[in-house]
Amino acid sequence: MEHITLLLGIVIVTALVFDFTNGFHDTANAMATTISTGALKPKTAVAMSAVLNLVGAFLSVEVAKTISGGIINEDGLKTEVIFAALVGAILWNLLTWLVGLPSSSSHALFGGLIGAAVMSMGWSSINGGTVVTKILLPAVAAPLVAGIAAMLATRLTYRIGSKTDQKATAKGYRAGQIASAGLVSLAHGTNDAQKTMGIITLALITGGVLNPGSNPPMWVIVSAGTAIALGTYLGGWRIIRTMGKGLTDLAPQQGFAAQTSAATAILASSHIGFSLSTTQVCSGAVMGSGLGRKGGVVRWSTATRMFIAWGLTLPAAGLVGAGAEFLTKQGSWGVAVTALLLIAGAGAIWALSRRNSVDHTNVTDDDDTEVPAEPAGVVTTAIAAVTPPPAGTVADLADVKTTIPASPAPPSAEPARPATV
Repeated sequence: MEHITLLLGIVIVTALVFDFTNGFHDTANAMATTISTGALKPKTAVAMSAVLNLVGAFLSVEVAKTISGGIINEDGLKTEVIFAALVGAILWNLLTWLVGLPSSSSHALFGGLIGAAVMSMGWSSINGGTVVTKILLPAVAAPLVAGIAAMLATRLTYRIGSKTDQKATAKGYRAGQIASAGLVSLAHGTNDAQKTMGIITLALITGGVLNPGSNPPMWVIVSAGTAIALGTYLGGWRIIRTMGKGLTDLAPQQGFAAQTSAATAILASSHIGFSLSTTQVCSGAVMGSGLGRKGGVVRWSTATRMFIAWGLTLPAAGLVGAGAEFLTKQGSWGVAVTALLLIAGAGAIWALSRRNSVDHTNVTDDDDTEVPAEPAGVVTTAIAAVTPPPAGTVADLADVKTTIPASPAPPSAEPARPATV
């Protein structure tokens, strides 16, 4: 066993910084719908989410083992490769946070790791089968499964509560939202905190501190859980606004259905070691709940921007990671330059964010930069077409129709007067 070197210490600190950005970047996954429907106040919501993220970090290490010993080959892997990967992931996280897009922190990390490894050791360093089965396929399937589940759950909740008092059911669903939001936060800590545990464990293996195949030490679990909890408490207010109000307008019933569906998918994937994107799962569930309510409209312009960000995350973070690895393998000066570029890039993004600040005081306000409400598109219209009509008989509807007075006929136009000279 070797002691922790300066470079290894830098990598560990950088990994915890990524974990911190992961926390505030993904707070929206658990709390956006709870805040937007008024079930919890913003600061209370992020505080509860932070505590449960910390608890969730201790529940499993399956995802951490997938990252530390599954995606890339450990033979010949150098510590600076992991540092370069983290640089790509952090910068992508900050950039998408700046524009308020809920992209995947997980895929940013995977992209940076793959790009840096390819630059260092070539394509043979990548375990293609693991990437496909545990990253790419879940990335496509998870949001679809969560979206369909949320849509069906939303329809079921409205059908069950169709003959009950709306105010009473709204209170009940708000209470359910708080419970389901806590479950999502717990799931997020179980899944996402493990990614940083896996990265730090991989760095310790490459530095000779741990043997290959080792589980994360307790101090790694504690530090990763604490970092993601602190980031969560600060709150990614920009992304909370996008997910809470930018995709669709949510009622308490929809919020409860979306969060329950997302939490179920995330916890199931963590149990079997799938390194799932909690962002994609929760976003898919929010859109599904929007389609599940009769008359609900998904803002497809915002969703399209989000889909584009999802598609760009792996290659964009990979390119930055590859560029950072090109610098770091030049030697100590390359590592120093890469660290300075990371600090400068993060500082510039933070300065830009101050021009239009979003925090707990205005997160539920209408955003003037957002696209205004859209009419129902093709998908929304198709979903609504198969939604059952509201409760009531045909005769009742006919009676309502006959009570609507006919519009008066418009006055006839007067003949044009001849022009006078």
